[in-house]
Order: sequence, then structure tokens, then C-alpha cells
Amino acid sequence: MTGTGIKARIRAIKLELMALAIAAQDTRTPRRAKILLLFLLAYAASPIDLIPDFIPVLGLLDEIVLLPIGVWLAVSMIPADVMEAARARARDGKLPANWVAGVLILLLWATSIALLVWWWMQRSAGASAAP
Repeated sequence: MTGTGIKARIRAIKLELMALAIAAQDTRTPRRAKILLLFLLAYAASPIDLIPDFIPVLGLLDEIVLLPIGVWLAVSMIPADVMEAARARARDGKLPANWVAGVLILLLWATSIALLVWWWMQRSAGASAAP
């Protein structure tokens, strides 16, 4: 695959992701597809991966295999007419702004980190108090 082919493939993936973001806000999109998309987008945007990126070759496995399978599954759950309308809006560059979802994801990560720090401090305090 040439450099131009890779760029075209990346553009196509970005377009599909934009279309999915638009379709997720359509009332005709089934709830299970919206939930799957929420998890996919949170996972894709997350700095924490199922397989850490620093592991050679395997680290990219989730981006290469898991995310495309999730996208395929989500697209298969969404009615064809909804996806076509969403793709048309994505090609026009009209993206919905969903700040609420972004804030919720950030709050989820902040809470997770705070709980992890709290757990670590409790563990450390218990270890230092032991005789």
C-alpha cells in the first residue's frame, strides 16, 4: 500500500467514525448500538488499552483488530438509511458537538485515577503501620 493509499484509508476511517458519531445522536439508532458506540469511542480515546502499546506488535492489536470489529458491529446494528444520512452529513463536515459525553468521559477517568490513588495510599499506609 502506498502512502497515498494509506492516507485515503485513514480519511475513510475518519469519515466512518464521524458518521457513527452523527448516527449515535439519531433517534432511529437502536439503544444497544448507542451503548456499543459509547464504549468504542471511550476505548478509542482512552490512554489505557486492553493490550499496552509498548508491547511490540501486540500493542497495536486492539487498534487493528478490536476497534474495527466494534465499528463493524455497530454499523451492522444501525439501520442502513440512518447510516447513509449520517455519512452524507459527515462528508459535508457537519459534526454534532457533544460536550456532555466528553465531560462524562473525563469525569470517569478522573474518578478512576482518584480511586486508584486512594487505594494506593490506603495500601501504603497499611504497609507502613505493620510491625
